[in-house]
Amino acid sequence: MYFAALLARTEDGWEASDTELDDVETLSDLTDLAQEASVDEDTVLVYIEQEDAWFGILRVDGEEDPRIYVSDASAAARSSYGEILLTDELLGREPGAEDEIAALEELVDLDGTEDDDPDGSASSSASSATTTDRTTTRDADTDSDPDSHSASDSDSVPAGPIGELGILADFGVSEKDLLTLRTDALTEIADALGAAEVLEAVR
Repeated sequence: MYFAALLARTEDGWEASDTELDDVETLSDLTDLAQEASVDEDTVLVYIEQEDAWFGILRVDGEEDPRIYVSDASAAARSSYGEILLTDELLGREPGAEDEIAALEELVDLDGTEDDDPDGSASSSASSATTTDRTTTRDADTDSDPDSHSASDSDSVPAGPIGELGILADFGVSEKDLLTLRTDALTEIADALGAAEVLEAVR
């Protein structure tokens, strides 16, 4: 179960709203959502939580690049919303690395038929059938669970927190404090921001 909320700082304090992520597919989409809620280009925080698994914070300050913190990268990597926050830059890998991996996997899935053997050998046909069965099973599993991803996606993602530990330091949430937050972290964050009451009104 997911919960997402948006906190926007104004001259009179914080404004809170619950956030629907159905139309959010990329980090750019999420950043645009935050910027649209910004008042005079002030700070906006987007909080995403998967119950008992992980939470993530996206911070947008005007036109500056978004800042991100994720409490458990490996858990988030198995989530469609978590993948939005886990950018190549955050994971320290070259942009497009996932595309290269997908291309290699596609090559492995080919049946291996040679140009001079149009029918292919029995062994290659058997290999093709096995590969096809495996691919079909994998696709079926993915279709049945929108948060499921292949092992290659999660294997390259480290366990534990990732991102900017000082993302809320100027609001009184130190790096140490952030690392100790687990489930329902938003309540403690809102308390530190002085936004507990406005948050409670939208929950």
